[in-house]
Amino acid sequence: MFARKKQPPIRSLIAHGTRIVGHVEFRDGLRIDGEVVGDIRADDALASILVISESASVHGAIHADHVIVNGHVNGPVHAANLLELQPKARIEGDVHYKALEMHQGAMISGQLRPEGGIEPKPTLKLAANNL
Repeated sequence: MFARKKQPPIRSLIAHGTRIVGHVEFRDGLRIDGEVVGDIRADDALASILVISESASVHGAIHADHVIVNGHVNGPVHAANLLELQPKARIEGDVHYKALEMHQGAMISGQLRPEGGIEPKPTLKLAANNL
């Protein structure tokens, strides 16, 4: 009924204590435990997952299909499908998402911008009282 599609495997890791300055591009899955100063972008041709752990810090824009944040992000986040904000997530920037899951304790300093076009609600018609 509520089956999720299979997630791609996490094949890459930026370990705790590692600092990367520059843009990062990845395929499939990427887990960040360290620090990235620069934009992070998934290959658009494939499904992707990006995990930003509690100890991680990212200063730049993020673009991926499924983004899980439990660390600190300073920049806009673009999740084409699902954005999951764990309890220790801190985002300073606008978030763009198709679906959002936000746990208690997560914080966003920016605007929430749902993607995929929100369908307009139908006009409400009231029944006339014909007595």
